[in-house]
Amino acid sequence: MAIERVEAVPVAVDVKPLEEEFGLAPYRSNHDAVESRDRMLVRLETGDGLVGWGEMLVAMESATATKTIIEEVIAPELRGREPSEIRSFLESFYFPYTRIHPYLGAVEMAMWDLFGKRVGASVSQLLGGAVTESVNVAYCLGILGPDRSREQARFARDAGFEALKTKAGPDAGFDVERLTAMHEAVDGELEFRIDPNQGWSFEDAVRSAARLEDAGIYLQYLEQPCRIDTPGTYANLRSRIRTPLAVNEDTYFERNFGQLLKRDAVDVGVVDMIPAGGIIRVREQAALAADAGVSLSFHSGFDLGIKTAAMLHTVAATPAISLPPDSVYYAWDEYLVEDPFEIDDGAYPVPESPGLGISVDEDAVQAHRTDT
Repeated sequence: MAIERVEAVPVAVDVKPLEEEFGLAPYRSNHDAVESRDRMLVRLETGDGLVGWGEMLVAMESATATKTIIEEVIAPELRGREPSEIRSFLESFYFPYTRIHPYLGAVEMAMWDLFGKRVGASVSQLLGGAVTESVNVAYCLGILGPDRSREQARFARDAGFEALKTKAGPDAGFDVERLTAMHEAVDGELEFRIDPNQGWSFEDAVRSAARLEDAGIYLQYLEQPCRIDTPGTYANLRSRIRTPLAVNEDTYFERNFGQLLKRDAVDVGVVDMIPAGGIIRVREQAALAADAGVSLSFHSGFDLGIKTAAMLHTVAATPAISLPPDSVYYAWDEYLVEDPFEIDDGAYPVPESPGLGISVDEDAVQAHRTDT
């Protein structure tokens, strides 16, 4: 039966403090310090009571605006459609002056959940089948001092993670010091990624990469050090450093990522199904990246479990996403799914049940709503 009800549900959940096992708060980056996170859940229901879920970050820090776009702009086009009509739904929107992709990404996720439940297949099965039963993820760390960073690096190694991603701030020299401390603390037993979130200049990126390379520290990749919309900067930077160069925010825009691939300007893309506009769009990006010989990882963004499940299905069924995705799912203070994912030796299992393979705890959702 067709989709009849569409609801956007704003929630907020705290992140465990650093003092607790797997805690991360305050998770400091170049632009904020996260201790709790607002998210928007999307709940779709068919005429016979089947429910599908999606999830996204609250756009522009406004739950009201995000909820309004989903319920008043997207929902009228969605009601009356069968859950299987995913691609035609995505193609029905044309707003040349407004970017609607993130909202479509969250709704598309819920449609995949409904479709899988309707036909009795997991999302990864619908995508052609998983090539792995579990997905290794990268441990994520905010900006900390060298001593605290050493402790966290040892913890990540001992917990079975193979890669650690840390944020970077305006002081690139300080970040090099932190990375050096972590590398020495684990005696090279972890691979490292660093993400300045567009906060470094070209000169910062060149000098920092050179200092690390001279110290024998070769990052898995340096992520989005400079501003988006500057493919020439990235092409020039890639010619100056040996460290693999990645972009994240640039993958949110089709033209940007395409230009970077065309100019042979990056080694890695860190993709995300929400800003890309859905699982279908991410897999289109993966095909382009594979053709260009560019590796892929997957962005986290403090997923509450619904999007975590969607990420696991997508990564498991898309071999081009060959590097461990980022994840901070282990750091939530409370969970909104009935059987939270448990990290085991740095990996999460790929759900096997129909749809996304998770059951949302609707009582917990109501307890964490922010619009009541």
